[in-house]
Amino acid sequence: MAAAHQGQQAAILVVEDELHLAEGIAENLEAEGYRAEIVGDGKSGLERILSGKFDLVILDVMLPEMDGFSVCEEVRRRGKETPILFLTAKGGVDDRIRGLQSGGDDYLSKPFHLTELLLRVQVILRRWEWYAGQGAGSDVIRFGENVFDTRTFKGRSWDGQEHSLTHKEAMILKALSERPSEVISREDLLEKVWGYDVYPSTRTIDNFILRLRKRFEPDPEQPRYFHTVWGVGYRFTPEGEKAS
Repeated sequence: MAAAHQGQQAAILVVEDELHLAEGIAENLEAEGYRAEIVGDGKSGLERILSGKFDLVILDVMLPEMDGFSVCEEVRRRGKETPILFLTAKGGVDDRIRGLQSGGDDYLSKPFHLTELLLRVQVILRRWEWYAGQGAGSDVIRFGENVFDTRTFKGRSWDGQEHSLTHKEAMILKALSERPSEVISREDLLEKVWGYDVYPSTRTIDNFILRLRKRFEPDPEQPRYFHTVWGVGYRFTPEGEKAS
């Protein structure tokens, strides 16, 4: 996904079957300088996401034709990494976790204040602009015999295997690579990658690190690149180092 230049030009798709709500969201987005488009059901939303070029999708969960979770899962299965903000009348933790695990970026329960929605939109777009930016002048992260391209979300591990990362896995790898050999707390990674703690536990980060180890460490049980600093967080060592 190409981040919008200067967030004010971002294109946002609103997939919401409550017409008055959808129109209200679109009107407020346009008042902020964004370009907004409305779709009223899940199937049409999926088709539009896959065929169009959007910087963000605001996606209701309870939709006719196809629910929002299924739309998001199919979008990710097709390799489209456009960020998704879920809207739903269900505010339970289980529903929130399901939405994020299906590939969503954030979750906002109905009813909500439009100012909060606009703030979350701004945070998500800013986060993606950071990801799309060239940190040290390169889109490629190299560590040991591993290589990862932040533009394509694809990498190659030390054993020659090709890997496709999810957008959250890629963001965590980029966040770690920007601070090599430094100890980064779980809270800092949550703030950098999610914008705020939308998950119920910082152990979410631990699960993502385990996934990165399985892909890029010759021995995930004795990591050379992704080190746990007990009680604090993680340290990324691009040149490689035996586990202490």
